[in-house]
Amino acid sequence: MSSLLPVAEALERVLARAAPAPPVLELPLIDALGAVLAEDVLSAVDVPGEDNSAMDGYALRIADAVRPLPVSQRIAAGAVGAPLQAGTCARIFTGAAIPPGADAVVMQENCSLEGELVRVTVVPIPGENIRPRGQDIAANTTVLPRGRVLRPQDMGLLASVGRARVPVYRPLRVAVLSTGDELVEPGAGSLGRGQLYNSNRYTLAGLLRSLGMTFVDAGIVPDDPEATARALASAAAAADCVISSGGVSVGEEDHVKAQVQRLGSLDLWRLAIKPGKPLAFGRIGATPFIGLPGNPSSVFVTFCLVARPFLRKMQGISEPDPPPVQARAAFAVHRPGTRQEYLRVTLVAAEQGLEARRFGNQSSGVLSSVSHSNALAVIPPGTTVAEGDSVQVLLLDLLA
Repeated sequence: MSSLLPVAEALERVLARAAPAPPVLELPLIDALGAVLAEDVLSAVDVPGEDNSAMDGYALRIADAVRPLPVSQRIAAGAVGAPLQAGTCARIFTGAAIPPGADAVVMQENCSLEGELVRVTVVPIPGENIRPRGQDIAANTTVLPRGRVLRPQDMGLLASVGRARVPVYRPLRVAVLSTGDELVEPGAGSLGRGQLYNSNRYTLAGLLRSLGMTFVDAGIVPDDPEATARALASAAAAADCVISSGGVSVGEEDHVKAQVQRLGSLDLWRLAIKPGKPLAFGRIGATPFIGLPGNPSSVFVTFCLVARPFLRKMQGISEPDPPPVQARAAFAVHRPGTRQEYLRVTLVAAEQGLEARRFGNQSSGVLSSVSHSNALAVIPPGTTVAEGDSVQVLLLDLLA
């Protein structure tokens, strides 16, 4: 396990070890934003339930449109008209049911009034401005599939077929523990020499909550083997997955890796990725464990690229992430690296198309490099980049 594992191979191995989705619960639809459907949802009804008008205008028989027509009825949305009398038209409004016998709706802008008669100025074609029954959704068809993360428009779609409650997977409980004697919580007082505020806890809490998952705070663990073992065991008992930041490198005070091996197993360690080489994956008992590096930018990047896909699969999400985009590099990489590098960049619309502009300081300890960027430019191992070259870019708004 000493050699560096390529990112794609590591991700494949991690995803293969994802546990089954969590238990199913029912939520009121109004509270289901961001939840993951646990079953296919079928429609019990046609939407719309009957042919209806797409316009305010006049429903008629096209054969009658050659002469002025009297208005025989008025049909508002929510009302049901009588069969259309031959040689007449019906005043109709958007969403109203089409009266039997009518085969088109003429929008009111294409009509003129001659006293109490309606003259059609533009003769319609059959079915014009009529929304047929089941045009949006047919009864007994799948409205949304299992594994769908519910968005606002999905909630509206489910409401349109009459669903008031939906079966969803319980949100994953993910325990986060931070390691290091140097860490201080914000608000706990001023920093002493050699101390740092614990930014990783807040980054990970935000990333997990953006996925709709439950953040379980496992606190700060001192650099002590026994304290680390107790914290890991406690976190594993309280959560579906445990994530640590720091403690998985090769330093004498990095105790997490050894204690995970003691309590369970370590399936992979050290990736060919920059930033974030010291990433670990294994189990504490039966609970999956992901050990992220300690540097703030590395935490963010490795979570997005490895932990996030794993957690999404565990959550039962079946939707793939949108594909990367191509952009013109407004930077150069002169020396090929041995690891796949993810440069923090800002994607902007320029005269020649999308342009990726590199953040100045790419150090793994510089958190502002991800806060002030909106994308990651992917630089494969052994690759150089000249300014103007096309590079693959991952949009952070789709990852975090």
